[in-house]
Amino acid sequence: MRRVVGVAVLGGLLAALLAGCGNPAGVDGKLVDDWKAQPEATPFVPEVGVCHLSLPDELYISRANYNPIDCATEHHFETVFVGQVSGTAADATEPPKASTEAARAAFKECNTKVNEYLGGDWRGGRLDLYIYYPATQAWEGGSRWFRCDVAEIESLDVNEVKRRSGNLKDVLKAAAPIAYGCFRAIISGGTSISAMNAVTCGTAHGAEFAGVWTAPDTSYADFEKNTQRAHDGCRGVVAKWAKVPNDGNIKFRTGTIIYFPDEDEWANGDRGVQCFMWISDQDLRRSMKGAGPGALRIR
Repeated sequence: MRRVVGVAVLGGLLAALLAGCGNPAGVDGKLVDDWKAQPEATPFVPEVGVCHLSLPDELYISRANYNPIDCATEHHFETVFVGQVSGTAADATEPPKASTEAARAAFKECNTKVNEYLGGDWRGGRLDLYIYYPATQAWEGGSRWFRCDVAEIESLDVNEVKRRSGNLKDVLKAAAPIAYGCFRAIISGGTSISAMNAVTCGTAHGAEFAGVWTAPDTSYADFEKNTQRAHDGCRGVVAKWAKVPNDGNIKFRTGTIIYFPDEDEWANGDRGVQCFMWISDQDLRRSMKGAGPGALRIR
């Protein structure tokens, strides 16, 4: 609303100037000319525990596009934590950009704080993490924060943000409806998974979410060349989750399906691989969590 009013006032001022006499010597009549946008007068810091109906496509937030609302009302995003950019990044002349050390440091802290708030790893449910920084004017005015937001998404395969009401505090401590559980994997081409459709664990299925494996801090190219390492890591996650020995027989008990960060997410610090137990030759009708060797038998 303040932006609309500002534009209206500027329009009136422009009309008044154009109605006057000619410009004095040395004045070109351009209102904005080459003026640089002025920094915000006081540092702007967003609130924690508020929600937002929408957010800008860019990584940056200014006072003008900051419109928090009560989380009890319908919204898309929730601000869970606000941290401070520190070190040499805080001395920079502009806010952090994607794929930088500052962005990776912010992701690391957001990842920890968001997981604490949700009661589990955010990758363990229909959730996504968003990180924002001060817009240029706010940065020049002294703001050095980064903001961690979470949002509910449609499904494992569709990351469109859903509108919801109520906050997400401890939402992953419950088995449903946001936490991932059992899935029917849709196979194409013999070995490729084309979709993972969520089902109740009492319904015939072959896959179930087991947890998150943290990949080593290598290049993305190296990770893609060696996805077997991620499958091996996820078998260890499945073994602990299902309470079976993590030994040479684990590969005969279960297969794995993995979901991992894309290249941009990797560059920003995300190393979390989502691990799913997968039984291809049998329809399960119960959860395998804690089921033990008798249920997840050697094949």
